[in-house]
Amino acid sequence: MSKNNESPHYTEKIKFTRKMKKEYTILSPMMCPIHFRLLKPVFLRQGFNVDIMENEGPDVIEKGLKYVHNDICYPCSLITGQMLATMESGKFDPDKVAMVITQSGGGCRDSNYINLMRKAFIRAGYPNVPFISANTWNMEFHPGLNLSVLTLLEAAAALVYGDALTLLSNQVRPYEVNKGETDALLSKWIDFLGDRFTHRRAYTFSAMNKNLQKMCKEFSEIEIKKVPKVKVAVIGELYLKYSVPGNNHLEEFLTEQDCEYYIPTVLGFGAYKTNGALEDHRLYGGHPIRKLIMEIVMKYYFSIENLLITNIEKWPMFTAPERVKDLQKRAEGIVSKGNSMGEGWYVAAEMLELAEKGYENIICVQPFGCLPCHVAVKGMMNKVRRIEPRINVVDIEYDPGATKVNQENRIKLMLSVAKETLEKKTK
Repeated sequence: MSKNNESPHYTEKIKFTRKMKKEYTILSPMMCPIHFRLLKPVFLRQGFNVDIMENEGPDVIEKGLKYVHNDICYPCSLITGQMLATMESGKFDPDKVAMVITQSGGGCRDSNYINLMRKAFIRAGYPNVPFISANTWNMEFHPGLNLSVLTLLEAAAALVYGDALTLLSNQVRPYEVNKGETDALLSKWIDFLGDRFTHRRAYTFSAMNKNLQKMCKEFSEIEIKKVPKVKVAVIGELYLKYSVPGNNHLEEFLTEQDCEYYIPTVLGFGAYKTNGALEDHRLYGGHPIRKLIMEIVMKYYFSIENLLITNIEKWPMFTAPERVKDLQKRAEGIVSKGNSMGEGWYVAAEMLELAEKGYENIICVQPFGCLPCHVAVKGMMNKVRRIEPRINVVDIEYDPGATKVNQENRIKLMLSVAKETLEKKTK
């Protein structure tokens, strides 16, 4: 037995140090393309060299399955495959790379991804790669991850802008007269905000309010032809909802099917998770200092959420998201506010909100192997349908063995019902 009774197979975790901050590239899996393009200059401004992994395909999945047990949920094997494929691509120096991955805490196996990935990297011959845990639970400490309060405020502003650009562009693009005009304006705003973040001029309340007003005005001025289209909302597990490789380019598929699609806000999900942590504290107790910090964060979340929603609500042509405080009330009588497993009460409340706003055709994405997601969705779906019979929902599972064709065929069946309903409405 080794010293201190450690297993002979024990390998000490590699910490991300201050020296590494100057020399290393931090790689992140792709989620929320618009948001990540805005977040990148925020972290570059504080000296972090960050890049996004966008590789995908059968080779990536096979590599993940080779080094991660196939019983773990799909996001873990896919992201691990992305990471290892990136290491072997030659694009980066394997000795000057760090990986960042989330740890959600609670009952989600996402909290264990980081340790499984460390083991996978050791087996693959990369034992010295630091893995940075992105979490709000103080699970791991890295001395080189010295994020300032100002950087965190800028990151929150990037989420506000990312949500606004996503909502506005998705509601204009399907109806634009001059194809490509929406994406051109989207790129213009991403470049503009990236420059503003570089000079720290985009994160204050006054700056956000001014930019959001102008953003809504410019998207409203794009020439559109409003014709009846099937409206679809995409909800479900966090990674699959926002990851292009994770959901097999679902947004592109819906565009090909001539649909308008709605993706819920990242900011709303963050408010839901923080509010859930406060609810856990109320139900089960905890340290008062932690409760105080969460209350401060929650107050700030609600304030920037209100800023986003208020600006969009000024324009009748756009559909604004619902405030999390109001959204939570929709779940009453369906599932407990203390239920945060598999996106908990949030999924049920979202379905009711979206149906009321015209997005009654819903795709619920979830990874095969995620028991909390299956229980949460299946457990409340019948009750939600009884409350709102208009809801036309399909739950799509993603895993290494599920084919894109099978997933799209199931979505097409849902869309065929949606088109029949739309035809009856427009007659």
